[in-house]
Amino acid sequence: MQRRNKIKTRIRGKVSGTAARPRMTVFRSNKQIYVQLVDDLEGKTLVAASSKGLEGGTKTEIAAKVGKAAAEKALAAGITEVVFDRNGYLFHGRVKSLADAAREGGLKF
Repeated sequence: MQRRNKIKTRIRGKVSGTAARPRMTVFRSNKQIYVQLVDDLEGKTLVAASSKGLEGGTKTEIAAKVGKAAAEKALAAGITEVVFDRNGYLFHGRVKSLADAAREGGLKF
């Protein structure tokens, strides 16, 4: 936990979201995965999606569904470009699957 927080702090020093290009942050627990598009200047969450209520498939496949859902909601809100914040997690497995699905859904980062 301390290692992830250290990495997270270092990432957040470089990555910031605006209304035009919000920060797409990922949180994963052992069972669920969550994604939010955040405008750091206003301190508001613009779009959110999670794996709660989704069933069927592996955790990686569910993460891809969440990424695609987040991309659809973002495009509906008029957001096409984001800054990806992996939140201290390795860009691997569920996090990578979510990011790839969001890219396929139309988000640019």
